[in-house]
Amino acid sequence: MAVMSIEELEAFRAAHFSQSDPLNMKIERLDETSMRVRMPVGQKDLRPGGTVSGPSLMFLCDAAFYLLVLSRIGPVPLAVTTNLNISFMRRPGPVDVIGEARILKLGQRLAVGDMLLFSDGEDDPVAHCQMTYAIPPKEKR
Repeated sequence: MAVMSIEELEAFRAAHFSQSDPLNMKIERLDETSMRVRMPVGQKDLRPGGTVSGPSLMFLCDAAFYLLVLSRIGPVPLAVTTNLNISFMRRPGPVDVIGEARILKLGQRLAVGDMLLFSDGEDDPVAHCQMTYAIPPKEKR
């Protein structure tokens, strides 16, 4: 059951993680186990050849999955990434990147999930990311 709404997640991000503002990521949908986000692609996200850079895609995965986990556990700033593995599948064009993140397992200490990334308007994914987050014990939150 979601405990934070899209509006609450956006406010939390703005208050605690100003470094994620350059993404300009927008949450388009949130449900019990998944989230859809959109990252408008600008010149800062492109590498030579006009493709979206790997670091921009990884940052999107990390930020989106973090917010998805918080939507379930509440505002826990000390939840941290313990693993992020990304497979680049095809060249993303210089258009918005759409991310579909989902929680595969949410335990008391770990959250495991994945995310598919798409170039806006394309059906085939450009990348697949797997992530694990460590959730601090309740007494340390």
